[in-house]
Formats: sequence, C-alpha cells, structure tokens
Amino acid sequence: MAFMVKSMVGGQLKNLTGGLGGEEKSEGEKSPAEAQGMTREEYEEYQRQLVEEKMERDAQFAQRKAERATVRSHFRDKYRLPKNETDDNQIQLVGGDVELPKELAKMIEQDNEEEEEKNSVIGQLSNIQNLDLDSLKDKASATLEDLKQSAEKCSMM
Repeated sequence: MAFMVKSMVGGQLKNLTGGLGGEEKSEGEKSPAEAQGMTREEYEEYQRQLVEEKMERDAQFAQRKAERATVRSHFRDKYRLPKNETDDNQIQLVGGDVELPKELAKMIEQDNEEEEEKNSVIGQLSNIQNLDLDSLKDKASATLEDLKQSAEKCSMM
C-alpha cells in the first residue's frame, strides 16, 4: 500500500520539481545487504553461514539415506532378493562405512533372534498346525515315568 502511494505521489512530485535534488536510490536499486539492513561484511558472513548450514543439512540427509539403504540391503540379503545399485551408490557416497541408528539395529537384532527361534527344532514344531506342545510334553513325561517304573520292576536290570 505504501509503495503505491509513494509511486503515485513520488512520480508527480518529481515532475513538479523537474527531477532536481539529485538521484535517490529507490528500493529496487538497493544492494541485498542494504535491503536486509546489514553492512556488506555482515551480509557476506550471513551468506557463508547459510552455505555452511546447507552443507551440514545435506551431509545429514545423505547419511540418513545411506542408513536406510543399509537396512534395505540387509533385508535384501536376508530374504535373498536381488541387490539394488542405487542403495550401493548411496552407501558409497557417504563413505561406505554406515552405522545403523540404535533403534534400527535393535529391530534387526530382534528379527534375527526370531528367525533363529523359528529355525530351531522347537520353533519348527510350534509352526505345525493342530499341535499342542503342552500336551505333547505331558505325554512325553508320562511315558518317561512309565519307562522308569517298568525299568525298576525289571528283574534283569
């Protein structure tokens, strides 16, 4: 709003005075530092800080992308899926040595423990449908008790 008033009145005022009084810089002609109310050195320092912050953010973003790529490659190895070149490139871009965040490492460790449990004999038995392990254990212990009693009664031993 102020710009409109200034342009309307300022233009007519210049016509009246004939443009005397020297040239004043309009707001469009100010340097970027003056536009933000800083000296040139302050503005340059500000720009350097912005560039440094952007580089740090980019590095953190690349690190997170590499961590995610590491998790994906882990699951690809686990489930024997084909490897993805973009994941390998993201890992190499960061430096090749990527540590997983603690939460992800715990998730993978728990997943590995569950897999080991499922691969054990008892884990395989629990996967069989319509099989009650408790009743099976009770029957096995009852059978062992019967064998022990019959072994005690045996005159040969």
